[in-house]
Amino acid sequence: MFKRLRKDFQLSIITLMGLFGVLGISPYAIYRLLHGNYLVGTSDVIIVLSTVLAVVYAWRTGDTVKPGIYLASVFSVAATLIAINLGVNGLFWIYPLILFNFFMVSPGKAIAATLLVLVGLVIHAFWTPGSVFDSHYQMISFLVTNVMAGVLTFIFAYRTRSQRDQLQILAIQDPLTGARNRRSMNDELRIAVSSKRRHGTPYGVLVMDLDHFKRVNDQFGHHAGDKVLIDFVELIKRHCREEDRLFRFGGEEFLLLLPGTTPQGLKAAAHNLQTQVRAALHGPGGPVTTSIGGAMLGDGENWDSWLQRADKCLYRAKGAGRDCIVIDGDSTVDS
Repeated sequence: MFKRLRKDFQLSIITLMGLFGVLGISPYAIYRLLHGNYLVGTSDVIIVLSTVLAVVYAWRTGDTVKPGIYLASVFSVAATLIAINLGVNGLFWIYPLILFNFFMVSPGKAIAATLLVLVGLVIHAFWTPGSVFDSHYQMISFLVTNVMAGVLTFIFAYRTRSQRDQLQILAIQDPLTGARNRRSMNDELRIAVSSKRRHGTPYGVLVMDLDHFKRVNDQFGHHAGDKVLIDFVELIKRHCREEDRLFRFGGEEFLLLLPGTTPQGLKAAAHNLQTQVRAALHGPGGPVTTSIGGAMLGDGENWDSWLQRADKCLYRAKGAGRDCIVIDGDSTVDS
């Protein structure tokens, strides 16, 4: 459980805020119901039950977006009703609501929810004078402080979300080429194995190695070598399918994961990429070619064995003179 919370930031936030919500609101619900304030007490009970259901849903499905929007909506409506019913004493709940919404949903949705709550309170205050605010001065002061709190929280939430997104990208992406990294590759291969086992989805991989790449670095420097790697990744991304995944798992070694392909489709993809590289990839010393090894995921096979088979095919291709293709199960070497 704790491992999952460490990996899924939004799930941990929903769980933590849900725990605070249940522990913080339950005593008020009991107190108000016992003292006959059934409207506010019922609102508190709805909040508590909604929180529990949303957290359970998030844990079971892994979907944190819908529970977040649901909780933000329920809490906003309930806080508005509580403020209208309790008057000035209920307004204090609007401030934690602002913070809660920014944790539950995107900054844009949170600021929209906050504005809707404030507009609802102002409309009710004009419709029923004295029900929420004791004076216009008090209402203006409340609106100003809420807007300030909302803007500051928006800035903080936007900045935090942006930094978290950048960290997530850095965790899975090779900083030089923009291809996904070895860590991400291992995770994606595990997912492919699970998908194959559960749904029968076919998967293939192509392992690609740039031929004589060390010569480029030795003769022209690492800057020239880096440029070749970047151009190679851009070229592969342009000529593979949108659903395919490209990973860099060695210096000049790359892996392309092809979901939903067939042995024939895997071979055709390899020949297409080989042709594109031959025609378009150039270094300071001239054209650059690639050796390719490929393998389909077998029934009941683990990802490590699958990768090893593809890697062996790559070394066969390099041993056959490079700029060749070897697909597992195919006795021929294509050049």
